[in-house]
Amino acid sequence: MTMTTAGVIFVLTLVAALVAVYKPFGDYMFRAVSGTKQSRVERGIFRLVGVNPAAEQTWGVYARSVLAFSAVSILFLYLFQRVQNHLWLSLGLDPVMTHGAWNTAVSFVTNTNWQWYSGESTMGHLVQMAGLAVQNFASAAVGIAVAVALVRGFARSRTGQLGNFWVDLTRIVLRILLPIAVLGAIVLMIGGVVQNLSGGTDVTTLTGGTQTVTGGPVASQEVIKELGTNGGGFYNVNSSHPFENPTTWTNWLEIFLLLLIPFSLPRVFGRMVGQNRQGYAIAAVMGILAFASIAITNAFELVGHGTVPQAVGAAMEGKEVRFDVSNSATFAAATTLTSTGSVNSFHDSFTSLGGGMLLGNMMLGEVAPGGVGAGLYGLLILAVITVFIAGLMVGRTPEYLGKKISSREIKFASLYFLITPILVLVGTAAAFATGNNSTALNVGPHGLSEVLYAFTSASNNNGSAFAGITVNTAWWNTALGLCMLLGRFLPIIFVLALAGSLARQAPTPASEGTLPTHRPLFIGMVVGVTVVLVALTFLPALALGPLAEGL
Repeated sequence: MTMTTAGVIFVLTLVAALVAVYKPFGDYMFRAVSGTKQSRVERGIFRLVGVNPAAEQTWGVYARSVLAFSAVSILFLYLFQRVQNHLWLSLGLDPVMTHGAWNTAVSFVTNTNWQWYSGESTMGHLVQMAGLAVQNFASAAVGIAVAVALVRGFARSRTGQLGNFWVDLTRIVLRILLPIAVLGAIVLMIGGVVQNLSGGTDVTTLTGGTQTVTGGPVASQEVIKELGTNGGGFYNVNSSHPFENPTTWTNWLEIFLLLLIPFSLPRVFGRMVGQNRQGYAIAAVMGILAFASIAITNAFELVGHGTVPQAVGAAMEGKEVRFDVSNSATFAAATTLTSTGSVNSFHDSFTSLGGGMLLGNMMLGEVAPGGVGAGLYGLLILAVITVFIAGLMVGRTPEYLGKKISSREIKFASLYFLITPILVLVGTAAAFATGNNSTALNVGPHGLSEVLYAFTSASNNNGSAFAGITVNTAWWNTALGLCMLLGRFLPIIFVLALAGSLARQAPTPASEGTLPTHRPLFIGMVVGVTVVLVALTFLPALALGPLAEGL
């Protein structure tokens, strides 16, 4: 069997599995976020924190709840790292330096999971388990909660209520993330992923030397890292480490986990607005963009564009021989199409055009299918922009799901879309203007790509790195931390403001002039708008980086 054939089978089995779980898992998540009954554990939590589960919130209160929860989480995680040398299971490690602790705290709370450090030599087991892994659950739940609030804005009329953030957060963690994470961790342990509290074992190498093999609670963190589209690895080399990703089938499972929730959330959207075909339309947009990206990335890597890859017949630099070129390309495309950021190969070693595709995946806004929750609300924003453009073309007020898209709504959608490009382009320019691009190991177009990739990853809350660039400095940790914060919470504020504006509207009956938003025409328009907006915004930067290198 050729590498190309194996890669095609790998992708097709992933597609088949995602199609199979779309309806049952989507329906399960719909019941989890829409049910009115509280479990005994949930009631206990609500009493403990003083939350009335029957009380709903306006968009402003919902947004303040998200920001308050995240602010406390950042503070707690920062302090946790700063005092880790006094904690149980610290493994004798020193406290994390101030700007590094700030960057990591922001990174994990914003679902970015950017890592400037080597996990096994910087963080103790307790910080990994009770700090980083906990935020893997919490940040993922925040993203899903915001997406659900936006969908309620489309589904409800003449009300300012969008639900209760604390109820949504609790249900998503207990009913969706935690059960799958427990089962997934068991499966990963069966596959060979490490799960213990060992500080390390000394072994004798084949050459007679001594090496310390580090252990730790890896499987429990690995599963939520993928399921919650987080991406922060227990080890420095992330999912290319055999203790995190031992075999080809665990590699397949990890890709499936990181795509599972984002590709199933459109079903929740369809159920909540009472039109399943609307969910199929959004899922189709995600699928078209994702399949195209995976195919193109595989093609670039299998062809091996470049002098050295052409000479040796393969682009294997930076890739694990266990996963070959195709499986590595598929993982890289999937992790940049979502906001996962985990890697099983080094993106900096991809071919120039293959690496450019990974940059382009993030620049799409990570909506194909995007991060948990963030992908859905990002694509719904693009759908709003699409119907607005369509309305301008035919000279009528645009409508989406019975809601008019007026100047107020399009302002929120436009501000949402503009945040990330501003952060990416201003951040990249600032790095060069201040001389901080000198930390890149490469010059010319590839050096530009490394800096551009870092800010694109941080601002889109992805977390993967191009490597080849030293980011463990006060300037980089501060700058990227600010991009993560602004790139996460400013869009969330605009999403919730849009949801509140939509929820207050009275429903608008469909007429002959209403654009059907469940048909192939609309699906194609959303795909086109997504690609064109990204091309108009980022093409000059890409032309100076990966495209110039490729040519």
